[in-house]
Amino acid sequence: MAKIVGKLSRFILLVVTGLALVSCATYKPVDEAFHEALNFPYVLDSGDRIRITVFGQTDLSNGYSVDKSGHIAFPLIGSVAARGQTPKQLEGIIAAKLRNGYIRDPDVSAEIERYRPFFIMGEVNAAGQYSYVPGMTLQNAIAVAGGFSPRASQENADVTRQVNGSIVTGRVPLSDPIIPGDTIYVRERLF
Repeated sequence: MAKIVGKLSRFILLVVTGLALVSCATYKPVDEAFHEALNFPYVLDSGDRIRITVFGQTDLSNGYSVDKSGHIAFPLIGSVAARGQTPKQLEGIIAAKLRNGYIRDPDVSAEIERYRPFFIMGEVNAAGQYSYVPGMTLQNAIAVAGGFSPRASQENADVTRQVNGSIVTGRVPLSDPIIPGDTIYVRERLF
């Protein structure tokens, strides 16, 4: 009887170890560029809404949305490429175009009015698309999505983001910050 219990204990240990190894086999360490993206200046993309002020020109001062092609439609100068530009760079582009025959010395200011959304799926109570608020962490995002489902793994989550033109995914702790456009996947726990 003691031999059977000993063999059964070793078998259970092997199964548990095997399951742990299988779950680790799909895990990849987070790429360095993944966290470096948090330190880059914010660049505009589809879904962002920008408040552009041209001082002394109330007809031109307004909120403008970056469309799916990455442009904003600006009075007088037409379509302006905003995707990949910082708000400061966009100010310079608009000022240069306005200076070209429309306004002698335009003073342009651009600030984010509304950030593009983040997306959350998996084991949360209300998966979907949500508005980003500066300073959000993974834990904040999960709370906005109604919290964890009963089957959720609550230690960490997978975050996919665009870094330098490529898509990068990393498994990060709940205290990690997120950025606009991130896609969060909360996995199901094993036990």
